[in-house]
Amino acid sequence: MYAVVPVVLSMILVQAAPEQPSIEGRWTNPDHSVIVDIAQCETDLCGTVQWATEQAQQDARKGTPTLIGTQILTNLQQEGAIWKGKLFVPDQDLRAEAKIESDGQQLKVSGCVLGICKSQLWVRSDGPLPAQD
Repeated sequence: MYAVVPVVLSMILVQAAPEQPSIEGRWTNPDHSVIVDIAQCETDLCGTVQWATEQAQQDARKGTPTLIGTQILTNLQQEGAIWKGKLFVPDQDLRAEAKIESDGQQLKVSGCVLGICKSQLWVRSDGPLPAQD
């Protein structure tokens, strides 16, 4: 009888754990200058630029010749409520450790290099992509 109690309790706790919001889908940065699609890439999730303003594309040329199609988030793996991976910041030609937290409608995307961290709040970008400039 007593051996069954821990098994039953663990089953209840597993079933009661809230489902984490998905980070998959389209997201736009605070300036609405870039739209990134987060989707499955091989075994992990990645974020690929789907649309960008002409200014964002020009700024990014420091790190990549073509911003649209560039994976700026790679190797995203879920660790509890947080996703971790790599972040590429094209306009600074910088690679950083990435951490993503989501509430379902916003992503807090953080990148850290040598203990210096910056973050942005991205919002869902539903609907068709805007026309290119």
